[in-house]
Amino acid sequence: MKKTTNFENGLIWFGAGVSIAEIITGTYFASMGFKNALLAIIIGHIIGGILLYLAGLIGANTEKSAMETVKMNFGEKGGMVFALLNVLQLVGWTAIMIYDGAISTSHVFATSHILWAIVIGCLILVWLKIGIEDLGKLNTVSMSLLFLLTLVLSVKIFKGLDFNTKAMADAMSFGSAIELAVAMPLSWLPLISDYTRDAKDKKGASLTSTVVYSLVSIWMYMIGVGMALLTKETDIALIMVKSGLGITAMLIIILSTVTTTFLDAYSAGISSESLSKKLIGKNVAIVVTIIGTLGAVLFPMDDITDFLYLIGSVFAPMIAVQIADYFILKKESVKESIHTKNLLIWLLGFIIYRILLRMDLYLGSTISCIILVILIKVLVEKVNNK
Repeated sequence: MKKTTNFENGLIWFGAGVSIAEIITGTYFASMGFKNALLAIIIGHIIGGILLYLAGLIGANTEKSAMETVKMNFGEKGGMVFALLNVLQLVGWTAIMIYDGAISTSHVFATSHILWAIVIGCLILVWLKIGIEDLGKLNTVSMSLLFLLTLVLSVKIFKGLDFNTKAMADAMSFGSAIELAVAMPLSWLPLISDYTRDAKDKKGASLTSTVVYSLVSIWMYMIGVGMALLTKETDIALIMVKSGLGITAMLIIILSTVTTTFLDAYSAGISSESLSKKLIGKNVAIVVTIIGTLGAVLFPMDDITDFLYLIGSVFAPMIAVQIADYFILKKESVKESIHTKNLLIWLLGFIIYRILLRMDLYLGSTISCIILVILIKVLVEKVNNK
């Protein structure tokens, strides 16, 4: 297996960060005003970034895929629960990303979103056919183009924006805003090890991937905030029509959707290999892309906040158990087929997250849930040892 450089990992995660889904999520923050939105988005990404780095480092150090590292903590069969959940959420993400890209492009040119869903789906299949190891120059060229186009978009938006816009009366609470900012990096937790496991520089690749993704994701969120404040709209379709960006918007939407959704489909394939040795990752990734394209054509997927919170409630307590085991307790891989104790702690964490979500905490539910689950895990181990 060819080892990846820090630069290559940076390119992969730049592509993950530049996403129409992140821009759309950013529009939800506009009611807070620019300054409050920026603060909440930065705090959320710091929390999410730390978790993303730790997850990537576990995969890099063990040279295991994301779902194989989960088996170290929950057992061979216990880990398959998360592998299945991860494949399902990635099928969902693939459909959502293609839908968002197709809808946004269709409104730029007043055409059917079905056509653009098929175009985007076919381009993702091309990326999958080339493969992660051989993208090389294509990825460099596409990321360079994406970077330049996004700069053009940013200049156009922020040039005419009033940065002193006040928060609205019905603005999102600060805690909810942080939680929504954490949600997007959290959705990449079950994927990052699929790429850092093959890195030459383990710490460097994990850090590069995290920093590049976090900075770009913040940028995308703020583009969404800026577009909503500038056009006085929160509907991405109306925003695209009013922005008057034309071909620039189309290229950004299609290219960013392809480079991000490729990672979702690719990782769905890798995760499927944890379910059965008979499954071939690349073939599963192709099937996931086809299902995602059909889903984007057939079903509306305009509001993804509940989906993001569901991902958080599943994977936040999962990574908390992994962090406690790997970095604090220094435990080796479990030998049981199903590690019942860790699964019960995860289930408790899932319930805690759902309860905290209703409480609108100042720093959000994720970090509070993570801290509580780590404390529970360490306490249980100490009691068990005695």
